[in-house]
Amino acid sequence: MPSLFVIRGNDQGTRFELEGATIPLGRDSSNTIQIHDTEVSRQHAELQRTDNSYLLVDLNSSNGTFVNGQRIQRHHLSTGDQVQMGSTLMLYTGPPEETLEDLTGKVDITSRQAVEDSSRIVRSVTQQEGARLLGLRAEQGENSWLARARSNLEVLYRTALAVGQTLDIDQLLQRIMDHIFEWVEPDRGCIMLLDKEKRTLTPKVRRTPKGKRSDEKITISKTIVDYVLEQNKGVITSDARKDQRWNPAASILQLGIREAICVPMQGRYETVGVIYIDTSTTPQQIIQQGGATKFSEDHLHLMMAIAHQAALAVEDTRYYSAMVQAERLAAIGQTMATVAHHIKNILQGIRGGSYLIELGLAEHDETLVSKGWRIVDKNQSKITNLMMDMLTFSKEREPDLSPSDINRIVGDVVELMQSRAAECEVALHWHPAVPMPLFVFDPEGLHRAVLNVVTNAIDAAADSQESGSVTVRTEYAADAGVLRVIVEDTGPGIPPEAMETLFSPFVSTKKSRGTGLGLPVSQKILHEHGGRILVESQPDRGSRFTLELPAVAPSATQQRPAPP
Repeated sequence: MPSLFVIRGNDQGTRFELEGATIPLGRDSSNTIQIHDTEVSRQHAELQRTDNSYLLVDLNSSNGTFVNGQRIQRHHLSTGDQVQMGSTLMLYTGPPEETLEDLTGKVDITSRQAVEDSSRIVRSVTQQEGARLLGLRAEQGENSWLARARSNLEVLYRTALAVGQTLDIDQLLQRIMDHIFEWVEPDRGCIMLLDKEKRTLTPKVRRTPKGKRSDEKITISKTIVDYVLEQNKGVITSDARKDQRWNPAASILQLGIREAICVPMQGRYETVGVIYIDTSTTPQQIIQQGGATKFSEDHLHLMMAIAHQAALAVEDTRYYSAMVQAERLAAIGQTMATVAHHIKNILQGIRGGSYLIELGLAEHDETLVSKGWRIVDKNQSKITNLMMDMLTFSKEREPDLSPSDINRIVGDVVELMQSRAAECEVALHWHPAVPMPLFVFDPEGLHRAVLNVVTNAIDAAADSQESGSVTVRTEYAADAGVLRVIVEDTGPGIPPEAMETLFSPFVSTKKSRGTGLGLPVSQKILHEHGGRILVESQPDRGSRFTLELPAVAPSATQQRPAPP
């Protein structure tokens, strides 16, 4: 589905899915897409659906509508377009141009037996061999332009590798500066990123020559930086006070920089910062070099290319961070909404039970009081279980391993759930395997895991047409080295389409009766032990859940086993 994803502004991380023939955008709450930005007009723009995309139309807004940095009145959007209104920047994603089925019919990979094919492999190279081309030295007599092109290609190739290996902006910029000092060999350098809202540059990386004081201050001419940002051009200066492109401003006259290069970091849609390097040449060095400068136009072209690669990486990293933040906020919102819904249902049960208790006390009816108390007690247990499941699921923990009797742990669960089974008119059977030696596991964690599975089994058996039953048994498979807790019910079974999401958080087949946390928590506990949960189910014949964990003897190491 087409969408607008906010990557900068007060609504950062929000995704607006685009539906409808006409979609108004603006600050007013009457708009389908409300943008919380004081620089956005009340009725700022609208999207008009066309055959395959959306047409963005500016509604004579005060501050204008921009697409990819250009002010527009009407613009057909394409995937990847950046739409700016006020200080809010949004990324447009259109519908997929071709579905998987379309591509499957257009690309066909067949075996030699399936089609007559006379082609054969005549030469193959590894990735390392391909990269080696960039490291070849210029051959004797090779054209100087070709030699420079080969050298620049190597620089850009290694820059692309560097920026593709990290999603941390600070680390990314450090690597870029490392390469600049290796290839261009300046004396000093820094990379500054632009804050679009404050219109200020923030230094992120600075570098001085080895052997110099690390706290040495790098002073940069504001005149040069302003020119680079306003004109979006890279510059090379050799004795800046003689350059006629800028006025003899005080900043340049005081600095007296001999040579400097300053280039914009131009990304796909905007300038994200600048890269500045300089070198100081003493009078003696100038005489020795015959007045030749250290930086050439080739260096400037190379720095422009490096800055562009760095800017693309910065944009990608920022976009990725915004996506992660959006997913995190969406997950938090979903969790809060789901938990609030379950707590509301539980509180309604407590309120209903309290009403019966008050009514029974007023009428001196002990039966009514007892009935109300059972309802309150049942819902108190529900909210306790919900909180315990949330804590278990959200917290990374190591199992508290100790030698324990699995029959005693599972037997406690069965005894605890007998009253629940009787209330649901379900027969609960318990068949422990004997003899059962002690094994090392987390007794509290396993108790929680088995309790959740048995609770689900009782609820499932209660939904069966005939009188339901649940059978719980333990098993020690010495040959496989595993312990098993097997829970079988005679319920209606699990629909095949529900099997894929069985262990997904907050997805419940019990509708309003379940929280959707029981099985995910049980699976998490078994995984912490290096175990697993196996599920078998047949429609109208019931389900079998097998909790399987490694059988670790007390004499063996008590470190957590690796998952199978």
